[in-house]
Amino acid sequence: MTQPQISVCVFCGSRLGAKESYAEAATKTGEMLAKRGWRLVYGAGDVGLMVTVARAAQEVGGATFGVIPEHLFSREVGKRDLTTYIVTETMHERKKVMFMNSDAIVLLPGGAGSLDEIFEVLTWRQIGLHGKPILILNTDGYWEPLRALIDQFINEGFADPSIGEFLIWADTVPELEAALAGTFDA
Repeated sequence: MTQPQISVCVFCGSRLGAKESYAEAATKTGEMLAKRGWRLVYGAGDVGLMVTVARAAQEVGGATFGVIPEHLFSREVGKRDLTTYIVTETMHERKKVMFMNSDAIVLLPGGAGSLDEIFEVLTWRQIGLHGKPILILNTDGYWEPLRALIDQFINEGFADPSIGEFLIWADTVPELEAALAGTFDA
């Protein structure tokens, strides 16, 4: 009997961002996932960091699983040449399908949509709905304000210190790879 394929959900920007290092990290992440034989699960966008990570995975022969809601076809230009392409009715359904089809969640640089996605899975973890690892690729310190905000939640008594323990931080793609490998081998 063959082992089921490991799937990694990547939340990231529908824009490229201000620094070239964000696209470089997205490219390296897509390549790393494919080389490891891990399937990329993402928002099916054909724009920004989303398409960067997907194309990189595809160029190395990796499996891709994209999920897009109907109303974002024009804005995110749904990337249809994926291994699996799913269309949902709502954003919430998109997040649920992505989450349910992944074994771990990774956050790359992004904006409000990426924060919405990561906070939903973090909240689900906080209230005991799952135990999947949540990893943050902190390229060039991009997510330091997020780390400070989570510390603020804890320090001001609005969250248990365990919420900070649910997040695994990596500054580079090799650190991200090692952390993912460690969670899958455990």
